[in-house]
Amino acid sequence: MDYIEKCRRIANSYYNQGLEKAGIRDLTGAAECLKKSLHFYKYQTDARNLLGLIYYEIGETAQALVQWVISTNLQPEKNRAVHYLHEIQGKPGRLEAESANIRKYNQALFQAQNGSEDLAILQLSRVVEYNPHFIKAHLVLALLYMSREDFTKAGKSLYKVLQIDKNHPKALWYMSIVKANTGRAEIERRKLKNAFSHRQMQDDDIILPPTYRETTGWLTILNILAGLVLGAAVIFFLVMPASREELNARHNQELIRVMDQLSQRDLDITELEDQLAAAQEELGQAQQDLQNIGGVHAGELGQYQILVQILSALRGQDVGTAAVLYTDWDPSQITAENMQGTIAQIQEELNAAGGPALQQMGDAARDAGNADQALDYYERSLRINGDNPQVLYDMALLRQARGEEEQADKLFGQVILNYPNTELAEAARTARGY
Repeated sequence: MDYIEKCRRIANSYYNQGLEKAGIRDLTGAAECLKKSLHFYKYQTDARNLLGLIYYEIGETAQALVQWVISTNLQPEKNRAVHYLHEIQGKPGRLEAESANIRKYNQALFQAQNGSEDLAILQLSRVVEYNPHFIKAHLVLALLYMSREDFTKAGKSLYKVLQIDKNHPKALWYMSIVKANTGRAEIERRKLKNAFSHRQMQDDDIILPPTYRETTGWLTILNILAGLVLGAAVIFFLVMPASREELNARHNQELIRVMDQLSQRDLDITELEDQLAAAQEELGQAQQDLQNIGGVHAGELGQYQILVQILSALRGQDVGTAAVLYTDWDPSQITAENMQGTIAQIQEELNAAGGPALQQMGDAARDAGNADQALDYYERSLRINGDNPQVLYDMALLRQARGEEEQADKLFGQVILNYPNTELAEAARTARGY
């Protein structure tokens, strides 16, 4: 068995384990198995698609999109990831809403770190209301409730997490703390003890019936009459005066409550007007923030797609295509720490080989008579390596041949000024008519 086949079998084994754990909602364990599967064989698209579904289930939509985009580039045909991406991207405003929800979550973290726990709890409540499966938000909300010793609400948040991922380690740990502080742990311990401590009845056990005494009919009638007389006396002397006093007190309390409500109403109206003004101001700020972040998430996804295309071109030894994509790429929008090493490696490789490859592509387009294409390749080459007099000179000749004298003279001038005492500088002077 060769090395690749062995890795593929190990990857399939981990994928099957992850699939089994996902089926019983052990999402944390499933994710670990799927990551190991991809470690051994990155082309296992079933494992990558399932990992994306797990990320999506726990509220990590951005991570899910990354896995599905990589999957579609590795296997463009007959891939479920294409359907998943279409479902998310096909809904208008879905990505923008997800981005706004992540922004609220980050703001809540900042507020919690700076002592504004009330604002953080309010913000996180809105986050989980929009996305009830966002596990990270539920965990932070539970921690904030625990810090305020509101263990009942913390337990509700943790219960929702364990419904989504029943073996989430942090949720289980926090839940043990909540149970210890609410007495729930002791109750469960007693229930478990009692469940296994009941003694079964033996054959010689006797159940004693309650004592029964037969009474006569006259005695029963006398008892009933005595009870009626005693009941009437209690009602007349005890219950009725107490009822009158209770009704009077209740009436007085009702009058006091109505007066308080009337007095409070004016204050409530003023407070509601202030809250309405504050809410309108917050709405305006939220709309402004939404406009500012519009397209941010989509732009980040686009940069991930270009990254995958660059990697695919480099894997196929197509440096020219990779260089063209590289000139349109903005790696600063990719902030994931685990991607920085790959980005640095791509930059090092294409900064060295991308410029010459684009120059050769420009020469080929020029020789084929396609001046527009040649100029585009030359300009891209200069974006990577601006210190190339030959490219400047060739661009100047193309501009001159097209009758663009002013632009050609500028390019000739750059060669003459920046690279004097060279053959290209002399040729540039001659071309300009010096």
